[in-house]
Amino acid sequence: MRATQFFATLLTSVLISTAQAGICPDTLNVTAKRLQDDQPVSLCAYAGQVILVVNTASQCGYTGQYEGLERLYRQHRQDGFVVLGFPSNDFGGQEPGSSKQIADFCKNMFDVQFPLFSKTPVTGPQAHPLFRSLSQSTGQMPRWNFHKYLIGRDGRVLSSFPSQTDPSSPQLTQAIRTAIATKP
Repeated sequence: MRATQFFATLLTSVLISTAQAGICPDTLNVTAKRLQDDQPVSLCAYAGQVILVVNTASQCGYTGQYEGLERLYRQHRQDGFVVLGFPSNDFGGQEPGSSKQIADFCKNMFDVQFPLFSKTPVTGPQAHPLFRSLSQSTGQMPRWNFHKYLIGRDGRVLSSFPSQTDPSSPQLTQAIRTAIATKP
């Protein structure tokens, strides 16, 4: 077993143990339904990782960002980083499809492997509790698709990035690298 595989396996075990031990930051102490099967998932399962939460859409001018988000995920996942995608139809009806259509689009067009959740309201009174918490913590609610929130290993919201921030932007990539290097 290569050293990176060993450490990734070890990190996964620690993360699962942390979630099972009930150590979950308030921000992540919510559930969301998986895109593939609508089964509820506790976001506590991601406690201890650096998380980039993104509201996404299949028919948006920023949809191409899926490629960069997937690249970030593949580049840093063994370092304890994960992208969590939340398709949303809140802006211009740009995510009208069913869960199956969204999943197929993401897989076929961008080979997305990072976790995706069911279509989720991200603004207004119907906003998912995660997005209400993220908006409250940063003072910035999504104004369009592909708004990004960076959460540290300790569950603290570190930054918010507007839709036009490309996943490869130096500002975002440096913030991710800094968060990965910071141990709780």
